[in-house]
Amino acid sequence: MTELNADINMKVNIAGVVLNNPVITASGTFGFGREYGEYYDLNQLGGICVKGLTLTPRQGNKPPRIAETPAGILNSVGLQNPGVKHFIENEIPFLKKYSTKIIANISGNSVEEYCTMAEILSDSDVDMIEMNISCPNVKEGGVAFGTSAKTVNDITRQVKKCCQKPLIVKLSPNVTNIQEIAKSAEEAGADALSLINTLLGMAIDINTRRPILKNNVGGLSGPAVKPVAVRMVWQVSTVVNIPVIGMGGIMSGDDAVEFMLAGASAVAVGTANFADPLAAVKVLDGLKEYLLKNNIKDVNEIVGKVEIYE
Repeated sequence: MTELNADINMKVNIAGVVLNNPVITASGTFGFGREYGEYYDLNQLGGICVKGLTLTPRQGNKPPRIAETPAGILNSVGLQNPGVKHFIENEIPFLKKYSTKIIANISGNSVEEYCTMAEILSDSDVDMIEMNISCPNVKEGGVAFGTSAKTVNDITRQVKKCCQKPLIVKLSPNVTNIQEIAKSAEEAGADALSLINTLLGMAIDINTRRPILKNNVGGLSGPAVKPVAVRMVWQVSTVVNIPVIGMGGIMSGDDAVEFMLAGASAVAVGTANFADPLAAVKVLDGLKEYLLKNNIKDVNEIVGKVEIYE
């Protein structure tokens, strides 16, 4: 692992929060950082987006809930977590030992749940709140909040009223028009956007003729989704004026550069953490190597610099 070159500015500003570098660990792939902290100094990360939180503790879905695919994984863990109160009392004190920014990811089954969590976390020491809108809206028949511009606008507007921290809205790729969704979130007050969340997928055991996942379907992540994620980050970054955090299959520094050229101001490393505990710092090293090789003095200079064919 190389050391930061003093001649290169790696700091990025996401909605007024300055990260030491643009590499964040994606929610659901890094727990609360404790296990990975045994492998390297967490100060090396720009941010840690913690495991998805719900208002009360949640056991998650029945196993099997992880299935390997040729280029990634399917998961239907079901947001197993100890709840927001436990997080504030037991995990934030640990994370505050580091300069790495803390991003709390929230999930709910109603607008009221999201608002309550935003209020509670606004009084805590987290730096930002990421809202997962791929959750089912129980009051509206179970359709995910993030699948229409109207529902995205409505929930973002309501949660923003209760949120005193910068609000990141995490967009689902399971939509017909990602630009429309992104613009609706921005118009409703989102301070930043993160994308993409997982693509809905399925795997079947041909011998038992049953789905491999007990939940039947799950979220596909890993290298297989990267081209879709890069495309969506590029599309979104051309229509919004707020920062975009790109994620989806980032395995190397070159992948991170690709997302930033597409328009991402920061990147999140997810599934790669399962394959290699050192993945996030290796991505950062690779990003720095690219900047050195190309004599670029500020990482922000590459954001959105893809040269599109006319």
